[in-house]
Amino acid sequence: MDETRRDRDAEGRARNARPRDGLGRPLPRGAAGVERQPEGVVRTPEETVREAQRLLDAGMPFHAHEVFEDAWKSGPGAERELWRGLAQLAVGLTHAARGNATGGARLLRRGAAALAPFVPDHPYGLDVGGLAGWAGELAGRPARRRRA
Repeated sequence: MDETRRDRDAEGRARNARPRDGLGRPLPRGAAGVERQPEGVVRTPEETVREAQRLLDAGMPFHAHEVFEDAWKSGPGAERELWRGLAQLAVGLTHAARGNATGGARLLRRGAAALAPFVPDHPYGLDVGGLAGWAGELAGRPARRRRA
């Protein structure tokens, strides 16, 4: 295979087909990786929260971010910032777990800020205020202790 050619999906968009590890890092072609989350899945908000939590519990924040991203892209406009904020928290955890403490902290803060307008509403039973506070606290920890 020509290594300069980009992998493409069925619609012709560039998509990296290399297997990935549990934190979403590309592995060498032919390596055993973690099954990827399908993209573009439309779920109910409750299904989104349940699936993302399952992935977070399994130590797969990158994959949880993809679930939240689907909701962000397919959900109603009034909820986009909620799902975007949750996706940013998951990606912040991903960066921290990969050893990028600075990037992880930045995304955790950005995600917490995006969640702020939703704090009073507890959408879908989520303790958004608790999540935002936890993310801010985690982002403020010294880098050597910030591991997801």
